[in-house]
Amino acid sequence: MPYILRGDDQAIQAVSQAEMLSQGWEEIEAGSKEYLAYLEAAIQKEDPFRESDIQLARVLEDLISLLIDRDFIRFTDFPDPAQKRLIERQGLRSSKAELNLLEDDSHF
Repeated sequence: MPYILRGDDQAIQAVSQAEMLSQGWEEIEAGSKEYLAYLEAAIQKEDPFRESDIQLARVLEDLISLLIDRDFIRFTDFPDPAQKRLIERQGLRSSKAELNLLEDDSHF
């Protein structure tokens, strides 16, 4: 279980996977929203291109789908590992879209 150290404002200031018995350190659930938000912010701070890379990957996925739909390329033109990744990503995106639709329906 991860350990966190809070600052004066009670916000997470540091994290550790090693057991920390020093004063001020506390255990936190690995799935805690606060902990996950801290990790995400730390990753973004470390790599400013991360969000841009994610968005570019989505653009490329959409471009590949468009080229296949318009018969400029065939899905089978891609190497097997690329086909596998494209299928996985397409499945993830459609699952996420279905979840978003379900969340929207819950307001009615």
